[in-house]
Amino acid sequence: MMLYLLDTNAVSMAVHRRSSALDRRMDQIGVDAIAISSITYGEIVYGLEWKAEARRLARSMGDFLREIMVLPWTEATGDLYGKLRADMRRSGISLQPLDLLIAAHALEAGATLVTSDVAFRHVPGLTVEDWTVP
Repeated sequence: MMLYLLDTNAVSMAVHRRSSALDRRMDQIGVDAIAISSITYGEIVYGLEWKAEARRLARSMGDFLREIMVLPWTEATGDLYGKLRADMRRSGISLQPLDLLIAAHALEAGATLVTSDVAFRHVPGLTVEDWTVP
């Protein structure tokens, strides 16, 4: 079974229901094949803590997170991240730090990364899909 790892922007769009194309694709794939990185989970928790007054968003996000799996960061993920970061630096390619962690997690998990952020397309070997485009 193919695994799809949602980037933080895809999670936000799904929870806020900002993309009918993304909603349809998630329905087609099913929650058993969709996950997020523990890094994305941390970004979500940070956002909710920062906007503590956003109770409705916290409820919606909680409902969403109960349905999908959160992949743990492992030693193997850390190894792949370190090698990927060094290789990309040698090639002169840079990514935001958290984005590179998420990209490494997708690679280690053998997952397709779902994001609308085109920067991920520069990561060697990473399969990227944008589900917001019909």
